Amino acid sequence: MNITSAFVAPTSRVGITLLTALAPAVWGTSYVVTTELLPPGHPFFAALMRALPAGMLAILLTRSLPRGSWWWKSAVLGTLNIGAFFPLLFISAERLPGGVAATLGALQPIIVTFLVIVVLGERLSRWRLAWGLVGVAGIAMVVLGPGAGLDAVGIIAGLAGAVSMGFGVVLTKRWGRPEGVGAMSLAGWQLAAGGMVLLVPTLAFEGVPTAIDGLAIAGYLWLALVGGLLSYTIWFSGIGRLPVTATALLGLLSPLVAAVLGALIVGETLAPIQLAGFGLALAAMVAGQLSPRPRDNRWVSFRGFVPGKPRKLTHR
Repeated sequence: MNITSAFVAPTSRVGITLLTALAPAVWGTSYVVTTELLPPGHPFFAALMRALPAGMLAILLTRSLPRGSWWWKSAVLGTLNIGAFFPLLFISAERLPGGVAATLGALQPIIVTFLVIVVLGERLSRWRLAWGLVGVAGIAMVVLGPGAGLDAVGIIAGLAGAVSMGFGVVLTKRWGRPEGVGAMSLAGWQLAAGGMVLLVPTLAFEGVPTAIDGLAIAGYLWLALVGGLLSYTIWFSGIGRLPVTATALLGLLSPLVAAVLGALIVGETLAPIQLAGFGLALAAMVAGQLSPRPRDNRWVSFRGFVPGKPRKLTHR
């Protein structure tokens, strides 16, 4: 049996979407794991432990290495999705209140909506752009507090992180996977490449924490095996089977799960406006999975049209 078959079993659109949504939901646990279990002051080391061991384990399990152009493609995707994204995410989280950083991260679906025009040659999906804006508003209502402050470096890092992973998601969709290669192999290549990118700056600027207790070991294992290997296998499988703009909207689950865990574990409270924002973000995420029936050519892309041949309609 293929080792990744458990992750690609659903065949219906709803089943694939629900399975793919598990990935950003798991990523939402990273906030509480980092703050409650890991040694403070070592975000690069945490990112390294999340990426490199998981990538090497995936390569060992699948016994698959990149071939041909996939060596440089894996390096590019691993840098965008992991090697650059993780540090930018941590820098944003360290220099900004968590709510501001989460709101910047929620801009990723909007960025993806525009990137697919340039990279994939798709038309602008006004439907998903509108729901992406609604989702950002909902996330802002959930996580932004009255004392939210701004820091130029933190804002730049947050925006750069959203752009980095946005490019990674779109290029993953464009390049797909080599024939006969599973989602776990693709995840392993990218995690290993991203981990190698993180290795030098981690050792140069942070080093290894002096004290790693049992809770920290459990936290690193969770980040590597569940937050890394499992979730990225699911995520890359979903990207290959779902519209990329709809998949990007599933990322709204991360800050929502983080807010729920903050209330359940850390004892944070959710005010009525936060609950309203929670519902708004969920509505945006669900609505973004739907495709409106085209009434005119604003919702239709004629890809590969050649005069004299039938038009191939691609609905958004």
